[in-house]
Order: sequence, then structure tokens, then C-alpha cells
Amino acid sequence: MKTAHRKQRLTLLVLRDAQHSVRQIQLSRPLMIAVPAAAILSIAGLIVSLQIQSAQTIMGLEKQLTLKSLEAIKMEVTVTDKDEAIERLNKAIIQLSGEAEQTKVQMERVQQLEQELQQFIQKHGSLSGQTSSIPDENDQHVGGEFIAVHENEMLSLAQETQDDFVEIQQLISSMERHIPRTLDQAQETQEKREGTPSLWPTTSKRLTSNFGYRSDPFTGRSAYHAGIDIAGKIGDPVYAAGAGEVTTAERSGARGLYIIVKHPNGLETWYMHLDSLDVSVGDHVNQGETIGKLGSSGRSTGPHLHFQVVKNNQTVDPIPYLQ
Repeated sequence: MKTAHRKQRLTLLVLRDAQHSVRQIQLSRPLMIAVPAAAILSIAGLIVSLQIQSAQTIMGLEKQLTLKSLEAIKMEVTVTDKDEAIERLNKAIIQLSGEAEQTKVQMERVQQLEQELQQFIQKHGSLSGQTSSIPDENDQHVGGEFIAVHENEMLSLAQETQDDFVEIQQLISSMERHIPRTLDQAQETQEKREGTPSLWPTTSKRLTSNFGYRSDPFTGRSAYHAGIDIAGKIGDPVYAAGAGEVTTAERSGARGLYIIVKHPNGLETWYMHLDSLDVSVGDHVNQGETIGKLGSSGRSTGPHLHFQVVKNNQTVDPIPYLQ
């Protein structure tokens, strides 16, 4: 038993230096295991506590960062709102400045009118004040009946003059309102006039076929001709008979290269058998603008332009439209 008990104990030798004796400390095996274990546990506990503390610190910093971000967003929104408010104030200031300028002009006109009225009243007042019976040597000799001018008549005359000025101002304002409208109407009338296909589409005016029924040059049978044929040379310019929008610019078997221009009032002009196209679909052309070259493409016996006018989807005689 005593031997077994000694085997479970450990001897720890402490060597300080050569002058001191060696000390022996006997420790039991469980104690030698428990001390390092306790040290390890304490270190582990310290590490865990440090980790928890650091995690809490990180969470706190994240909350502060989130709050700072929210505050920055609020500040940005506030700055944006202030910028919008400043912009609105600037617009209001500009509008008020314009109104103030108009008011200033009106006030200047009123002041000018007031000065004229005052000069008018002063002039007539000075005339009525000449009641002295003692003539001056410098006065001119005049004659006639003396008629006094009363104050009421002067005020009435001044009021009539002021009313005349008011009527003149109203007339000027009415003219200012109607002149732009008249100009717009004139411009609209000019646009409609230019939109009517009234310009001859080629330099040549020699007709080779009229509108209506005729003998077909290919079959010899009677056929309806939907337009007029104008003779010319290949490459001659073809002009837009009126202003409008190009709705078709392509090649067809019978029509060859052809163009369709849409005009106001449901009118269209067709240009067929062209040699080349100078416009595309969607282009806006002015009256007299070159849109293509005369040719003999498609079902044609020679160089010419087939020109036709369509009104509300029905072909009509082009001659009454052309000047």
C-alpha cells in the first residue's frame, strides 16, 4: 500500500543556484494534472470573454455606422429638399422680377400720363388766372369776348383726356393680342397654300396622255388612265407639286420607281416611272423640291413622268390643280 501511494506522488526538484541547497517538493499526480488544466481553462475562458467583448464592440460599431449612414441619408435628402426649395425660390424670384418689370413699365406709362395731365391742367389754370385789369406794357393788344373757364370744365376735360388714353391703351393691348393670331393664321394659310399640289412637277409641259379613258399602248384596248403623262428626258428633275410627307418611295413592277407624297386636305400626288429617287419614306418635302429624276422604269414605252392626284383615296384630274 505504501509503495503504491508513493508511485502516485511526484517529486519536484527546485535548483536555485550553486550556493543554495536543492529543495524537494512532492506533488501528487492529480494535482500535477489539475494545475495545467486549470491554467488552460482560465486562458480559454479569457479568450472566450475577449471574443465576446470584441463581438459586442463590433456590433456597437456596426450600429453606430448604421446610424451614421441613416443620418447621412437624411442629410442628403434634406440637402436635396433644400436644393429643390432654392430652385423653386429662384423660379419664383425670376417670375416676380418679370412681373415687377412689367409693373415698372406700366407705372412709367401712368406717371407719364399723370405728368401730361398735370401740364394740361396747369396750362388751363394759368389762362383762367389772368384776371388783372391793369395791362402790362409788354402785353400784346388782343380783342374778343372773355369767357371764363370753370374748374369743373377743366376737370371734365382732363377726365375725357384720361379716358382717351385708357381707350388707346386698350386698343394697343387688343392689337398686341390679335397681331400674333393674325400672323399664325397667315402662316397657316401659307402652309396650306404650299401644301396644295399646284406646281408643275417637271420642266417640260408637253403632255403625251391625258386623264381618263384612252387606248392602252401595249394592248390597244380601251383603258382608264388615272393621271397625265408628261414627256421629258431621262435624268430631268422631278419636283414636288406641293409640300408634304413622303409616304412611299420604292420600286413596283408596273409603276417602276415611284414616289407618293401626302398633302393636307386628303390629297396625295404620285410620281411614276422614275429613273432614280432622291427622297426616302418619312421625309418632309417643300413645294418645288427635287424628289427624283425622270425616267422610263416599269411599264413604260419611253421617258416620261406619270403624274396623278388622289383625293380621299380616289384619283382626280391633275390639270385643275396645276398652275
